[in-house]
Amino acid sequence: MIMMKELSENMSNRGVIGFFKVLLRGAGQVMFQCNAWAGLFIIAGIFWGAYQAHTPEVAWGALLGLMVSTTTGYILNLPNNDGREGLWGFNGILVGCAFPTFLGNTVWMWISLALCAALTTWVREALNNVMRPWKVNSFTFPFVISTWLFLLASRAMHGLDPLHMATPMLPDHLATGGVLYVGQFVVYWLKCISQVFLINSWVAGLLFLIGLFVSSRWAALWAAIGSALSIVVASVMSASGHDIANGLYGFSAVLTAIALATVFYRPTWRSALWAILGIIITVVSQAAMNVLFEPFGLSTLTAPFCIATWFFLLPMFKLDEAKPNHSHWSPSLKHHLQPKNSQA
Repeated sequence: MIMMKELSENMSNRGVIGFFKVLLRGAGQVMFQCNAWAGLFIIAGIFWGAYQAHTPEVAWGALLGLMVSTTTGYILNLPNNDGREGLWGFNGILVGCAFPTFLGNTVWMWISLALCAALTTWVREALNNVMRPWKVNSFTFPFVISTWLFLLASRAMHGLDPLHMATPMLPDHLATGGVLYVGQFVVYWLKCISQVFLINSWVAGLLFLIGLFVSSRWAALWAAIGSALSIVVASVMSASGHDIANGLYGFSAVLTAIALATVFYRPTWRSALWAILGIIITVVSQAAMNVLFEPFGLSTLTAPFCIATWFFLLPMFKLDEAKPNHSHWSPSLKHHLQPKNSQA
């Protein structure tokens, strides 16, 4: 009976089924979840939100980016454990969401998307090599830096049409236009979660939250807290109501909350307080980087999450019994992330 179970598990992790599960885990790893079911809900949310907004190219771009970056890891013969956990794919799926969001739908956009998705796989390896002595991880920064490269190039290379990018302008005191309605708080709250994947849909946000709950109740709880607190902080500080309503002050805070409260530290009251501070700093970082990149007409992407989380992990404070080492979030290093049952 035990042999049959082991054989079944081995078969499910090989071939087409195994590759499909790796892809799903790659989608889940954007939110630190090495779980195929979480990835399935995330991809479902991306497709719902993209088709609802009449931008199906965003959904198919996400799949292309995920497949290309994952396949690149196999071609480059990178560590098998990273591939099995979906760590080659999470930057690629974000590239796939970003390119059709900001660039016109041309042949060169799709070719560049595939190239950029592949690029993130070895850029991730390079940045992790640089950061390993500091005991921190590159997170989604390979996606950020690689996508910035192509988006900036689109201003000079006319094969890439910056159709949906903001108009570059010198920063001034940014407008705080847009009215927030208390009755719409749940919609704003869920959009903060959906915008992690550049999707502006409360239904997609709900699907993402369900996926998190299936994988980790702690992750779902802190995604919810991070989203709600980001809205409160941005509102109190009179940030743009339009941006708050569309989740643009919350998506990085959601990732920071999950990272600090549930992944790199065991969930305790100490890590909870640390995560709350991290969420607040992430919202401030979002506002600061909005101003910084306005002259370039460039989106911050998830850079505020990366920078704020590095601020809170680099001091290597010991908030639980584990010796601080934040170079990766594999269960072999973060024992509290080890699944109680077999991993999906």
